[in-house]
Amino acid sequence: MRLIKNVGAWFDQRLQLGAPVRETMEHPVPRETASWFYVFGSAALTVFAFQLLTGILLALIYVPSAGEAWRSLQVLNTQVTLGWFIRALHGWGSNFMLAIVLIHMAQVFLFGAYKFPRELTWIIGVLLLLLTLGMAFTGQVLRFDEDAYWGLGIGASIVSRVPILGPWLVNLMLGGPIIAGATLSRFFALHVFVIPGSLIGFVGLHLLLVLKLGINEWPMPGRVVRRSDYLENYHKLTRKDGVPFVPYAVWKDVIFSGMILLSIAVCAMYFGPFGPSGQPDPTNIQTAPRPDFFFLWLYAVLSLLPPSLETPVLLIGPVIGLIVLLGLPFVSGEGEKSWKRRPIAVLTILLVAVALGTFTHLAGHAPWSPVMNAWSSAPVPSRFLNGRTALERQGALVFQVKQCRNCHALENSGGQRGPALDAVAVELTTDQLVRQVLQGGGNMPAYGKNLSPAETTALVAFLETLRPAGQAPARDASRAMGAQP
Repeated sequence: MRLIKNVGAWFDQRLQLGAPVRETMEHPVPRETASWFYVFGSAALTVFAFQLLTGILLALIYVPSAGEAWRSLQVLNTQVTLGWFIRALHGWGSNFMLAIVLIHMAQVFLFGAYKFPRELTWIIGVLLLLLTLGMAFTGQVLRFDEDAYWGLGIGASIVSRVPILGPWLVNLMLGGPIIAGATLSRFFALHVFVIPGSLIGFVGLHLLLVLKLGINEWPMPGRVVRRSDYLENYHKLTRKDGVPFVPYAVWKDVIFSGMILLSIAVCAMYFGPFGPSGQPDPTNIQTAPRPDFFFLWLYAVLSLLPPSLETPVLLIGPVIGLIVLLGLPFVSGEGEKSWKRRPIAVLTILLVAVALGTFTHLAGHAPWSPVMNAWSSAPVPSRFLNGRTALERQGALVFQVKQCRNCHALENSGGQRGPALDAVAVELTTDQLVRQVLQGGGNMPAYGKNLSPAETTALVAFLETLRPAGQAPARDASRAMGAQP
């Protein structure tokens, strides 16, 4: 014991951490807040540390390469001792962390802990929620299977709809015009370095604010928040009825966090890791991709929305939601904290929970696209083949083999997810057709990695014939002007 004390004193003389640690352990909290309702923040921190540990172990084997990522996960699942278990721990840890953060945010909202003087604490909490969602999404992309590929394609489609900046943001997101090796490298950097680093920084600031401003008192009916006297009343409360954080509150945090870690281990052992499913293949349009659990509600919304409403909902909805969350403490920074006297707050949580639960349930039944059907077995109508050159007929074969008609109709026969192509040559020039095929855009995936140059040339040659009789194809106006004498 003397040796341990001497070693501790030696380090404390040089690091000067003893006083801050003691202050943190002994900082007073209202006695009523040392309860089981205040354990979610510490549990989220524990799971985050657990995610960092399991993520480091996975990064020792994982190869962030388009050609090797999927195979490296198969190696982890089948060849590395307990590799499948570490993957399962990391995957289920992600789900548990998201659930705990959401519950914590709901509890903070219901208990009025966003009110004065904890406005900045709430704002940082909102940013932490967004970063946690970002970690979950980038983690799914790193599986680089069918679900990851199509999920990333949907994400790129959403980003491409941003006015003016859309193409630039897609290029920044994918590292180029199509999903390829550069895309995986960028998401690996985001998942392993950028987002965890940001989380660590914001978590540190969040904890500092909790220590400086104190843990929110129990929301008693009639205990009203006023900017003029709240801090004075809070300090009176902690002096009169406060207890040290250690040991009065910390033991509940330790027990709850331990139960969460045990639950993660049980789920990992029983259910195993998430994926990977089949290798990514944009030509396999008949796949039925599903995102991870916490994004299923968004999948259902996108599946069930009419195409005309997709862009407004995707671009305006998140902005409004974020403005509401960030502006909440400034609009409602005073007044009652108790949920018993805030029926609108309770109703809001219930409506959000019911909506998310309903859409998550519907995601199990909602089609990937409500207007897409497999029509690849139907032949290309003969009028599109009569009088065509050998190259154009070869393009019709590519059009059929690559299952383009699953999304595009000819003579009202085919899928309706994409536009009908009966007159596409009138709407797009040759260069635009090539760009759309290779780079994709909107809801269309990029086929640049799945078509040879010869196939692309033939396909575009066929598409150039798709126009009403007697109508000239689209042409580049700038080239036409340059060709005039």
